Amino acid sequence: MPTRRTFLKSALAAPFLNLNRYTLFAQTAPYSARAVTLVRESVVIDMLNQFLYRRDMQAKLRQWFSKPGAFTEADFKPFHDSGLTAASFGEAADNYDAGIKLFADWNSFLAMYPDRLLRISTAADFARAKNSGRYGILFGLQNSTHFRKPDDVDVFYGLGQRSGQLTYNYGNLLGAGAFERTNAGVTEFGARILERMNRAGMAVDCGHAGERTMLDAFELSKRPVIISHGNCRALYPGYTRNVTDEAIKAMAKTGGVMGINFISSMVKAHEPTTVDDVVDHFDHVSKLAGVEHVGVGSDMGIESNDFMPPGELARMLASMDARYHAHHREAVEHLDHPKRIYDLTDALIRRGYTDEHIRLILGENWRRVLTEIWTVA
Repeated sequence: MPTRRTFLKSALAAPFLNLNRYTLFAQTAPYSARAVTLVRESVVIDMLNQFLYRRDMQAKLRQWFSKPGAFTEADFKPFHDSGLTAASFGEAADNYDAGIKLFADWNSFLAMYPDRLLRISTAADFARAKNSGRYGILFGLQNSTHFRKPDDVDVFYGLGQRSGQLTYNYGNLLGAGAFERTNAGVTEFGARILERMNRAGMAVDCGHAGERTMLDAFELSKRPVIISHGNCRALYPGYTRNVTDEAIKAMAKTGGVMGINFISSMVKAHEPTTVDDVVDHFDHVSKLAGVEHVGVGSDMGIESNDFMPPGELARMLASMDARYHAHHREAVEHLDHPKRIYDLTDALIRRGYTDEHIRLILGENWRRVLTEIWTVA
């Protein structure tokens, strides 16, 4: 059997039709024509996708940012062929100065490749990316430690930030994260930042937030609140990074959307995890709050760290916070590679979702909620 690395290298340059199914990868089961058509005709948005995410590829990412022309057509091809229209890059900045540098680097990178990459700054940019064949990148951060005062929200909005998590796993000046021992909520400072995010038209994201922080944010916000990536605690009881039914329903009441992620240890307690296990989480949110409140937030890059050398992968997983209960692989198998959105779409088809509902899940729910949040007087 081929290795995952060989599997990727053997991807076909173009799909071919075979008994009403398309093969987008050599040596894999073909995708249904219905799935291929749905992905290719839909606006597809992943609200947590960290571009070049693999730990063993960071030197290449630095080269892309520092050397003009380093991001070649061959480098771009996996992004172009992924089926994604746009993705939130899920970066983080420890402080104000780090945030300024982060956005300067990313804006410079995007400016070097205007024919391949497009910064998503308005709702209309999703259609622009889709129609032009460019890969849309939404500037969304996984923490808010770069905000020193409410006016900083306007500064970073001007630099392109359109979404921000109130917290990461631990507490900050805004509130408590999912791994905090005390279930504290949004602080007074956090409420001021949240109000300014509402006013600026920046999405308030409760990914990684503690439950009380989530519930406070849903109550305080005058605009829809999103959970960019997080799964359902009802399907994995006691797992604090996942979201309770109470919080999912409260989020939906704001008009928000929750992204389901593809990290194996967040899907269920024990391996193996499958695509169908992930669809269980889509089902749960759809039945609990409505299909218009669930989307994709894969929580990895164009491919997962499972493609690293085995020893490096094992060391990475062993070093993770014990509360993640890391598995032997990082991502759900078959949802770890660049074309995983096709695997998800076929799984949704098998589960009985209609084309209309699949389009909502693939991206229209995110486009709807972000349009509402970003539209300011």
